[in-house]
Amino acid sequence: MSDKIRYPFETAPEAGTLTEVASGIFWARLPLPMALDHVNSFILDDTVAGVEGWCIVDPGMDTAETRAIWEALLAGPLSAKPVIRVLVTHYHPDHIGLAGWFMARGAQLLTTRTSWLMARMLVLDEQALPSQETLAYWWAAGMERALFETRAQQRPFNFADCVHPIPVGYTRLREGDRVQIGARNWLVRTGDGHAPEHATLWSQDDSLIIGGDQLLPSISANLGVYAAEPEADPVSEWLDSCRKFLPEARAEHLVLPGHKLPFTGLPTRLRQMIENHESAFARLMAHLDVPRTAADCFAPLFKRPITEGVYGLALVEAVAHLNYLRQIGQVTRVTDKDGQWIWSKT
Repeated sequence: MSDKIRYPFETAPEAGTLTEVASGIFWARLPLPMALDHVNSFILDDTVAGVEGWCIVDPGMDTAETRAIWEALLAGPLSAKPVIRVLVTHYHPDHIGLAGWFMARGAQLLTTRTSWLMARMLVLDEQALPSQETLAYWWAAGMERALFETRAQQRPFNFADCVHPIPVGYTRLREGDRVQIGARNWLVRTGDGHAPEHATLWSQDDSLIIGGDQLLPSISANLGVYAAEPEADPVSEWLDSCRKFLPEARAEHLVLPGHKLPFTGLPTRLRQMIENHESAFARLMAHLDVPRTAADCFAPLFKRPITEGVYGLALVEAVAHLNYLRQIGQVTRVTDKDGQWIWSKT
């Protein structure tokens, strides 16, 4: 089979409908209130302790609109069986948001330990205004003064606003685990960079992979550094994960991703993801002929205007790439008299 990336399904299912992507596996498209306006959820035939039901992978963000879509699906095409398990690839709110909602209805949760701990912690960490640590980080990264002053007075993003409370109790997924869901046995392979200990599931019975945001076809997963760990190096972790997956990837694998369309040609896509960052490093190094803040580095990294709606994601990704170059000794960082980080070539 050709290594070329192909899309067996030309369009996504309409809201409130399902598309069968393989025997016993159905695809739902759920809305998101952001620039990336959707997330994919996959519903698998399942049996646990002799009880037949559904396993829902990544149930989407906890919004009234998404709950209404699930209510319609549960009353319609999924009505013959209960939801008995929810599997979450990683802790980000567009993936884990409604896990607790399904758990309150009797479903078991399967996810990695890091995802469960992060989600539980962040749901409980509600803030009316940005923390002093976050403000200090934004400023050091070079956030524009007017935007900084505005955001300092605004309620920041809170998990609690879009993630249903997550009850105590889950089943841990870890690297190398084998999980049976319905008629298929799945091997858990974890990746890092976009989210720590992100679970992907590789079917041992056919050529299916549940990829979450670790394996996306046509967009780049956000690799961000935040105030909680300002010296983090997620780009290195991401590249290591891509290289780890490459020997296992086959052109015929059908990847069920967290966003966009299911695709084949995974080896090519993994190489693309590595090369995309390598070319970004080259552009960034050329840009750093003049010392700059992280916020000054948007143009070479993203090659498009950055609007206010995605400014925060761009800022944390710029710091991530600079941290990588600093870790390998190609750039240095100093703090200027105003408290901002200034980056330059070594």
